[in-house]
Amino acid sequence: MAELDRMSAALHLPQNVKEAAALTYRRALKKDLIRGRSIDAFVAASIYAACRQSKVPRPLKEITRASTRDQGEVSRTYRLILRELRIKMPVDDPMKFIPSIASKLRLRRDTEQRAVDILRKAKQAQGLSGKDPRGLAAAALYMACLGTDDRRIQKDVAEAAGTTEVTLRNRLRGLEETLRDVEKQQLQAAIVSG
Repeated sequence: MAELDRMSAALHLPQNVKEAAALTYRRALKKDLIRGRSIDAFVAASIYAACRQSKVPRPLKEITRASTRDQGEVSRTYRLILRELRIKMPVDDPMKFIPSIASKLRLRRDTEQRAVDILRKAKQAQGLSGKDPRGLAAAALYMACLGTDDRRIQKDVAEAAGTTEVTLRNRLRGLEETLRDVEKQQLQAAIVSG
C-alpha cells in the first residue's frame, strides 16, 4: 500500500482511482496471482487498470515512469490481471486524444475541429471499431492538417500521439477509405432522392 500511495501521489490521481487500484490489487492478492511476481509491477498494473476504468487519461508510459518496474513487465502484469480477474476495459474514444495531441503540435483550433469532424463521420460509418484510438486520433489530425494548411510532418504527429509512423499511415489509409465510402453513399442517396 505504501507503493500505491507513492505512485498515486506522483501521478496526481484522484481518490476514487486510488481506491479502485487498491481493490484490483487486493483481488489479485486474493487470487494468489502475486506469488513469485513483482509487487511493484502489480501495483503499477492495478493503477493503470483503475485509470482506464475511471477514464482518467494516464498512458502506460507515464505510469511506468512513476514505477520501479519497466514498461514490458507492467504491461504483461496488466494483461495477466485483465485475463485472470476477467476485467473488461472500456474502449477509449479517439476524440478524447485530439486536444492533447493538438496542443503538443500547437495546431490551430479549426484544424482540431476538423479532426473531430473527420472522426465523427468515420464513427457514424462504423469505421473506427477495433483500431488503436491514439492512432486514429493522430491520423484524423494529420488529415485535418492537410485540409487546413496547418501542415505538420507525419513523424511529428506520430510522436505527439505516442504512436509510430507506420500506425499513423495505416490508420490514415483506413480513415480515407471509410470517408470515401461515406461520400459514395451520400452521392447515391442524393441520386435516388433527386
